[in-house]
This record gives sequence, structure tokens and C-alpha cells, in this order.
Amino acid sequence: MPHVTVVLWHIEVSHYNEKARWALDYKGIPYSSRVPMPGLHRVRALVATRGKHQRLPVVEIDGRRIGDSTAIIAALEEHVPEPPLYPADPEARTRALELEDWFDEELAPELRRFVWHHTLADTDVVAQTLFSRPSPVRERFLRMSAPVAALLVRRDYRITSESADRGRDAVRAAMDRLESEVGTSGYLVGDGFTVADLTAASLFTPLLTPPERPYAPTAFAPAVQELRDELMARPGGAWVARMYALHRNQHVTERVDALSH
Repeated sequence: MPHVTVVLWHIEVSHYNEKARWALDYKGIPYSSRVPMPGLHRVRALVATRGKHQRLPVVEIDGRRIGDSTAIIAALEEHVPEPPLYPADPEARTRALELEDWFDEELAPELRRFVWHHTLADTDVVAQTLFSRPSPVRERFLRMSAPVAALLVRRDYRITSESADRGRDAVRAAMDRLESEVGTSGYLVGDGFTVADLTAASLFTPLLTPPERPYAPTAFAPAVQELRDELMARPGGAWVARMYALHRNQHVTERVDALSH
């Protein structure tokens, strides 16, 4: 593997960020991580990308800063081709990228609306969702800013009770789509693991939390737990767990974590 210097700015619980982390780990790329304080992720993304992106993850690869999980994976494929996430066959590659885009656009935003709508009302659950390990300073900041932060999150992601209900239905529809797309090989495209599988599996988290999923929340609002139980009992839920068991840890490399204040 060529030497590549990588820094990742990420939100631990986020499914888009998990998608980027998984790609880095799958390819065995060492990286140092930066975790902004809650509520400051947009500022960090804007600063890191010089105003080009408002969201994390952002990855710096040999001095080049890239936002958006899809663009990050494309850059990783270019810098570290093995093991590949893009199929070699052109038709299969097109299909894998189409599925990546579909789950990015149709599942992830809707899942986020549903989960945050039911989670924001309970600051304790929010803290257990955002922080995978004790962080007294960050938790104090979270509790002090919670009322204002909740309003900003709802506005940012266009969260209402109606959009949350639509989000729940969209998550179920995405699970239907997943189950219909899995082939006899057990994968979405061809006979092996691709960006399509990584995207679908990662974006169903943190609603689904296989043991191999880093930074998984430890508490769920009742409505979130209900949908989680429903999906885990489905074939698609078992498929997500299998993708994590087979492919999430085998390339994990040491990370150097540092909090950005």
C-alpha cells in the first residue's frame, strides 16, 4: 500500500461518517481523527474545505481536503485501489454506484429525520447517542446548549412530526429495496463486497447497531427502539449484521483520536 497521510474530521454517531470510516478501515488506511464539539461540525466542515462543504465527514488525503462520503470513497479508490470497493466490470460498477447514490439520497436523510425527531426531546439519550465514551466537558456544553441546539437541528434537517412519520415509512421502504436487491451471492452487486453493500449497511446505522459498528449509541428513544426491533427481525436486518461481521473489522487499523474544541 502506498504511503498516504490521512486525517478524518467526523461525527461519531453519523451514518454518513460511518460510511467514510468503514471505507478507510476496509482499505487498511491509517488515519488520525478529529471530532468537533457538538454543534460546531458545520463550522469545522466549512473551515476544513474553505467553504466548499457544510457537512462532515471531511478527509484530508496528502493535503487535499475532500467532503462528502461518496467523493471520499472515490478518492480512496484512486489513492489505494486495493482492496477495491468498485467492481472491475463496467456494468457492475455503474450498478454499484447507482445503489450507493440511492441509499445516500433515499435512506440516510429520512432515517436521520426520524431518529432525531424522537431523540432530541431527551437530553440524556442525546448524550448517550453522541458520546461513545465519557466526556464531561462536552456533555456539559451539550446540556447548556440543548434547547437552542434542538431548534437548530430541527431547522437544519427540516424535522417535523410529519417529516418524521414520512422518514419512518421511507426507512421501511429502503429495507424493502435492500431485501429485493440482495442477490443469490448474498451481495447487492455481483459475487463480492462493493461500495453498494458498504453504503447500504452503514446508512442503516445507527438505527441498527451491529457489534462491529464503532461509536454506536447505547440508548434509544422508545419510537426508535420500536423501529429498530422491527428492522432487526427482518432479513435485511440480518443482512446488515452479516455485512458488518464479515467486512467491518478485517481491515481495521490503529487510529489516533483527538478532540477538536
